[in-house]
Amino acid sequence: MLNGVMLQYFEWELPNDCGLWRQAARDAFALRRMGFTALWLPPAYKGNGGIDDVGYGVYDTYDLGEFDQKGTVRTKYGTRSEYLSAIRMLHLADLQALPDIVLNHRMGADESEEVTVHCDNPDDRSQTDTPEIPAVIFTRFTFPGRAGKYSDFIWTHECFSGVDWNEATRRPGLYRIDGKTWQQDVDKERGNYDYLMGADVDTDSPAVREELSRWGHWYIDTTELDGFRLDAVKHISASFYKAWLADMRAYAGRELFAVGEYWHRDINVLLGYLQEVDFGMSLFDVPLHQHFHEISRGNGQFDMSRLFEGTLVNARPDLAVTFVDNHDTQPGQSLESWVDGWFKAAAYGLILLRAYGYPCVFYGDLYGIPDRRIGAVSELKLLLKVRRYNAFGEERDYFDHPNIIGFTREGLRACPGSGLAFLCSDGPGGQKRMYVGTYYAGTTFRCVLGGQRSVVIDGEGCGVFSVGGGGASLYVPRLRPGDFINRKLTELRGRLRELMGKRR
Repeated sequence: MLNGVMLQYFEWELPNDCGLWRQAARDAFALRRMGFTALWLPPAYKGNGGIDDVGYGVYDTYDLGEFDQKGTVRTKYGTRSEYLSAIRMLHLADLQALPDIVLNHRMGADESEEVTVHCDNPDDRSQTDTPEIPAVIFTRFTFPGRAGKYSDFIWTHECFSGVDWNEATRRPGLYRIDGKTWQQDVDKERGNYDYLMGADVDTDSPAVREELSRWGHWYIDTTELDGFRLDAVKHISASFYKAWLADMRAYAGRELFAVGEYWHRDINVLLGYLQEVDFGMSLFDVPLHQHFHEISRGNGQFDMSRLFEGTLVNARPDLAVTFVDNHDTQPGQSLESWVDGWFKAAAYGLILLRAYGYPCVFYGDLYGIPDRRIGAVSELKLLLKVRRYNAFGEERDYFDHPNIIGFTREGLRACPGSGLAFLCSDGPGGQKRMYVGTYYAGTTFRCVLGGQRSVVIDGEGCGVFSVGGGGASLYVPRLRPGDFINRKLTELRGRLRELMGKRR
């Protein structure tokens, strides 16, 4: 049996040494052995910042590190051939490849255009009766370095809704191109949150929709991807993504997983968007992340018994991708809301060991963030191993205290040695009597995280489990000799498969 886990395979401050794709290929089998089943890869196409672009300053989506554009052939992460080789190696290791897709905007136009624009109010974009002025804007993308290979489509101002710079006056602002309207089925923050940055792509344009469909087909054929991480979906027409994802899946002839980044902590907003896209994608559970952040900074004042209230994993567990931190929440970034280190193990236990949601681990937590002197979360590999072998069976929650919460998994007979008990605290330590199943009566549950004593399960299937102050404790059943042998045989078969895959 398999518990899926996604790894966000990058962080914002990686060095621009063009080495990430090669590293992914080298790491593939080790990551699979660690328990990961999918990698969310950063945007692979050429950005306006060239070799320094993390990937979100999108310039040319057809240039995967193949053409001399923006001062470089390689992207920050490597070349096209290295990217495709990395995906092939991920597939050999039985890992899904989930590329980051950024369709909201373009940056770094090759030429400017003279147009008329409206000066809209950036704080209330619902006001559309605004002044017209002449402008010079950067909206003509000809991609001279690519010279029409793969696509001869030229992007002009007719493909965009607005920009944030008028070269004629050399002033920033919110400039809506004359004849264009902001899309209505977007987030309602600031009246209308269609515009985010750069040259805002107009997905109401038939020509744009056709080109993005052609590009999506090309990208599927080129990369043999397994799904998408969709950037900034709150700023893009919901009707566009509903149609685009249906088109991509029909073209691929298979189910393609999709998860969207809709940054909003109101569960009703997230549920409303899911309905608008006909439940055609999952969303990151931003409310749960915000709860983790608040707990880590709350000095014990957050009511832990209500941790999952108002979260996506509580309302729609089938469509929730749970996470602790990501590239946007890490220190120094626009959505900084970093979960303090003392609570990281508890937070990861709460997404990796529970029955619901699709957990996503952050590269910066697995490997650390050297530029910020942030170390790796040392408990992560253990938690991933326990998810792989123990996190099965019925779940029972003990969310009955504002500072100490716990849950158990009863395990499955088909997974010998499975089952667990987990506790965490944001205040003083304590104990809970929790049920793990009468099957385990007389069995010793050993503490593998948290430094607590082992617990012998009583005749009613319960044990009294302990946790230290401001910490987490994890208990698993002591393996019987037969279970231990079966697990080692499973691991050996995995290593043999890995060796065969590397020889291929």
